[in-house]
Amino acid sequence: MNILIADDESVIREGIERTILAQFPSFNVSLATDAADAADVLERLPIDVVLTDILMPGLNGLEFMRVSRRKYPNVKWVVISAHSEFSYAQKAVQLGARDYLLKPIGKQRLGELMETLQAEVSQEQEASREGVLLRNGLKYLREAVFQRLAAGLDLGKVDLQPFSDRHPSFYLVMVALDAGTRNVHLEHFIVENVLAELIDMRGDGFVISIDRQSLLGLVTLTEAEEIGKLLTDLRAHLKHYLKIPFQVINSDRLTEVRDVPSVVAQFRQASATGKFETMDSGGDKAIEIALHYIQAHYAEDLSLEKVAAVVFLNPAYFSLLFKQKTGQGYKDYVTSLRLEQAKSLLASSELKLMDIAERIGYNDVRHFTQMFRKKYDMTPTEYRNTK
Repeated sequence: MNILIADDESVIREGIERTILAQFPSFNVSLATDAADAADVLERLPIDVVLTDILMPGLNGLEFMRVSRRKYPNVKWVVISAHSEFSYAQKAVQLGARDYLLKPIGKQRLGELMETLQAEVSQEQEASREGVLLRNGLKYLREAVFQRLAAGLDLGKVDLQPFSDRHPSFYLVMVALDAGTRNVHLEHFIVENVLAELIDMRGDGFVISIDRQSLLGLVTLTEAEEIGKLLTDLRAHLKHYLKIPFQVINSDRLTEVRDVPSVVAQFRQASATGKFETMDSGGDKAIEIALHYIQAHYAEDLSLEKVAAVVFLNPAYFSLLFKQKTGQGYKDYVTSLRLEQAKSLLASSELKLMDIAERIGYNDVRHFTQMFRKKYDMTPTEYRNTK
């Protein structure tokens, strides 16, 4: 069985890997630090089970699962969450996750779950292997032909009648990403899956890649559907998921497959001269993700720059937005959170001050004591003695 573990904490990733391989040495385990890495693995390898952390930088685990389900319908998803994120785990199950694991992950629980999933995967593969291979082969052949057509390349003696029969009328929708010099592999992955899912919901069609920053969808709508509704939903989803500007360009209703090359050429010209849409500011969502990330990682390096990068915001803008949404400056918020955790540990444990300082993210016990005194007008020892 092929397993993918996606978690930004190396201790968690490698711990799960060791536990699985100790009990199931024949399994193949791949590791990913974020959704971009995980998307790359899914495209390269026939993954059976994905174990994904809920809070990852950029696209979180739930969003990654949501945009991946259509392209990989047979993959079984297991979410990993802390107790403070339990509501997220419940939501993941509602979205189709097979199960969830709460941190710290017990070896017995993980082993039992892997054993159950292995039996399910084996049974399903045996039942559907031939059908899946046939469908996938025809799908890739069809899309390869259409990709050459869209690029204006010679198709030789390929008969386009099957396209015309299946799509007597259709629309073309192109999404172009403002890639610049950055790697937009994850964004490309998101667009492909979101557009394909919307097409499936509203009619028939498929999505192909034109190049590293452009994708093209062909859609034949049911009579009751309108292209405007699909485009509205597409823009809304892309503004939610993407962190870079994008364009959505669509054709009028077409009836000739051989018109595709000229329409795509028009799309490219319009893209080169048109404006890119910016994603929603996503202020509330970005700060919500940042707060969850801070609460889960308060013992680690939590520089403003690092957390701003997690939600893909400029540090200066993130700082301003954070204060608007929380009423506190970023540094004050993190300090308060750490010191509240320190109070809890002082009251409920016999840990040394040095150990408490390390647990809440301070490497220097003297600095911890100074910060504690400044906030509470007493030293940590004095506070402990009052309890």
